[in-house]
Parts: sequence; structure tokens; C-alpha cells
Amino acid sequence: MKRREMLGILGTAATVGLTAGSEARADHEAEAKPKGEELPPSQFHLALCAFHVAKANPKFQVEAHHFCAGVGDGVHQCVIYDSREKGAKLIGVEYIITDAIYQTLPAAEKAYYHPHTYEITAGLLVIPGMSAAEEDAVMGKLITTWGKTWHTWPDPKTPLPMGDPILMWAFTEDGQINPALVEARDSKLKMSTPEVRKRRARAGLDGK
Repeated sequence: MKRREMLGILGTAATVGLTAGSEARADHEAEAKPKGEELPPSQFHLALCAFHVAKANPKFQVEAHHFCAGVGDGVHQCVIYDSREKGAKLIGVEYIITDAIYQTLPAAEKAYYHPHTYEITAGLLVIPGMSAAEEDAVMGKLITTWGKTWHTWPDPKTPLPMGDPILMWAFTEDGQINPALVEARDSKLKMSTPEVRKRRARAGLDGK
């Protein structure tokens, strides 16, 4: 058999194999997807942007993008990325509970939870793309909640997640956050954290 004929046969065989492989993968994916059900990632309907600080190291601060969904009465869960861009790193998780649930926890467990009041009144927690009125309504429900946050990719600047997970915290008073972080976030989202803070004060969002 001539070399040209052999190459033609091999090329045809490879094409058939690739086609068959693609069809098999498509069939497998169709079978793997639950019929009539949403996959868990599709249930994360609320996209929040805030900042986290390591509880044990106040100098370690990162921007955190949350994608959240309810999992029970008074309980939400969020996956956290370092940005909203394509290829963003999944850096951690946060569990959000109401104050009523928080008050039932033993003291040892309460130590893992941070309050959300200040980051809401200060304008640090926002919902990109949502109208001011709608955002304020959501914040009114979140302002007395508590969060338990672990970052499994502690430093998003590293190419791989290194070391142990870190218990993260929220800012609780003025002067704690690095202003450069806020300025960079505001520039990307085309917003003003000081203006959001003023608006929420006018709306009576004080956490009381």
C-alpha cells in the first residue's frame, strides 16, 4: 500500500474516532446531568462583593466576591472568588446565619462568626448591578446576620492554594481597611463606597 493511501486511511480513522468520542462524551454528559433538576452551582443567585481580613493577621486583606444561595431557614451558603472575571480563583466559602440562630450557638462556635453590620453601614458590602433601592432592601435583611468564613486558597496571589485554610473576618470599624483596596474595587465596579455609605445612612441602615 502506498504511503499516501495509508495516511488517508489513518486520517479517516482518526476522524471517525474523534467523532465517536465526542458523541460518547455528549451522551455521558447528558446522562450525568440530573433530569428536571438544577445543578447546585446554578442555585447561587445573589452576587455580593466585600472585603475579608484574616482574623489572626489584620494586615492580610483581600477583595472577596460571594455567590450565595439559601440552604435552609435563616441559613445561606456562599462560594467566594477573588474576582468576577473569567478564570477567577475559588478562594473559600462563607456560611451566613441570622442573629436568632447565632444567639443559640455555644460560645466556642460563636468565636468563628463575624458580624456584618459595619461592612454594610460603611458601604463595603455591595451587590454589583443591582439598583440602589433593591440593594438597600437586601442589606436591610443582612445587616444583623453573622458569617463564618474560611479561605482555602489563603493568598490568591499564589499560583496554587498553599498551607492551611484561614479563618477570615469582616471589618468592624473605621481605619481598619487598606484604602487602596477600596479605591481599586470602586474603580473596577465604577462606584463610590463613600457615596454608598451616605446613601445607607439616609436609608436608616444602622443595624439597630
